[in-house]
Amino acid sequence: MPRTTTSPSGDGHTATDQRPGARAWQSVLTTIEGRLLTGELAPGDHLPPERTLAAELAVGRSSVREALRVLEALGLIRTATGSGPSAGAIIVAAPRGGMSALLRLQVAAQGFPVHDIVHTRLLLETGIVEELARTTPRPALASCRSLLTAMSDQALPSGDFLALDTRFHVALAEATHNTVVTAMMAGLRESIESYVFAGSAALPDWGRTAARLRCEHQAVIDAIEQGESAKARTRIRDHITGYYAEISAPSAAAATDEGPRPPAPAR
Repeated sequence: MPRTTTSPSGDGHTATDQRPGARAWQSVLTTIEGRLLTGELAPGDHLPPERTLAAELAVGRSSVREALRVLEALGLIRTATGSGPSAGAIIVAAPRGGMSALLRLQVAAQGFPVHDIVHTRLLLETGIVEELARTTPRPALASCRSLLTAMSDQALPSGDFLALDTRFHVALAEATHNTVVTAMMAGLRESIESYVFAGSAALPDWGRTAARLRCEHQAVIDAIEQGESAKARTRIRDHITGYYAEISAPSAAAATDEGPRPPAPAR
């Protein structure tokens, strides 16, 4: 049976969370996220004590502690032991990258289907590289090149390579100097890393895949620097869908020029 938990509703009352398989700590995250979005909680506010949250949400204190650990890792709260006004869990004042933090919170709370992550990447990143290629003067891509250099190390473990790979894509977004786009890509970073890491274990020849990915990264940079927006768009699309097809079912098809259509996720 689905777990019943409580979360805030728009009218100020509680509503039950009937998501099948919902875990208790996830309901705590969902509740706090809702209070942040509605303004019930704001930077500088204290969260209720663990005991209070546990009783209010009908969960164990261990579930509350788990949720608080996730919130602290996301940079949304800081915790301090002891007594006094600085003790307990406090919403961080003016958190850096608030939009990306909230998006990461949503990911941590319930996750997103891989198909939707890939589709969103295509919508965002094809537009990102197209804009970079059209910008005059061309934006500096020094950070992207630095990451490519780091990825050229043949002895680099696959996990480290893929972490740099994901950072490369965020760096492209940063090069646009569009804070909203950058925040969205940064917020999706955890989801992107999750599926690229998980899929890498099924690759028959990691060395060959890594070499191909390095070449594709370079090709994207070249198209941007040459001002070839259509080519940059095609190359980033093929790069994203190509890897997804490789780690998915053999029948998965890549997106076409008609629009972003990632292959169906493997079952």
